[in-house]
Amino acid sequence: MKFFVLFWSLLVPVTAFCQETIIMNSTYLKSPDTIWAYKPSSYKKTIEYPVVFLLHGHSANYKAWSKLADLQKLADQYSFIIVCPDGLKKSWYLNSPLRDSSQFESFFIKELMPKIFEIYSADRKSVFISGASMGGYGAMWLFLRHPNLFLSAGSTSGVLNLRYSGFKKTTLAEHLGMYSDENKAFDDYSAINNLINIVGLNKSIIFDCGTEDYLYSANKKFRDKCDELKIKATYIAQPGAHTGSYWSGSILTHFSFFSDLASREKIKY
Repeated sequence: MKFFVLFWSLLVPVTAFCQETIIMNSTYLKSPDTIWAYKPSSYKKTIEYPVVFLLHGHSANYKAWSKLADLQKLADQYSFIIVCPDGLKKSWYLNSPLRDSSQFESFFIKELMPKIFEIYSADRKSVFISGASMGGYGAMWLFLRHPNLFLSAGSTSGVLNLRYSGFKKTTLAEHLGMYSDENKAFDDYSAINNLINIVGLNKSIIFDCGTEDYLYSANKKFRDKCDELKIKATYIAQPGAHTGSYWSGSILTHFSFFSDLASREKIKY
């Protein structure tokens, strides 16, 4: 598989050298994927750093999170490597059972993660994933499908039950088939119905949703399911709608949460 790393111009500030754009061709996707990666300004190859994958929402791209949060500041503050892949606008970060050219889960697990670990000095015991809206779904979906690869996951305003999505009859239907009560793919691919995968694994997760968000009730039900299964979950309900301004604040809590977990993990070894 071919990939390219594009470095910033010599005319930009020093911290820009900590940011790299990676373009990857994939056997699982119809088009190349672009990834924006951030390293701490003090990055050294002799040190292993926790990694946070940040997934954007529907119709956005790999640049979306850079407009919502100061990712370089967060990378420096927490000594994290931050990786922002492109979700190709409407991939939903899953393997479509209908479209061979849209197998994002396989791309992420089999190609993207190994490439990040190859390029950067990453602490594989402290790998995190989070995202907003479609990205919140993708983060939880990938985590619940592959809990052995992640220490924790987060979701802000996530579509944690696909039947609540505003795109269930459009882009989700493209991947899972025409929406109907009888189409069980919408249940099988919903994060809430895959929480069973981490029962007994002693994993901690974080998720939040604004009280004015149309996905608020879906997130409350996700919380109830975590309680039922006795999963360690930090759930935050707070004023806010399904907007970038809400995510700009909510994602900061995820980084603090991940930092605490990374610190505890480091003490173990």
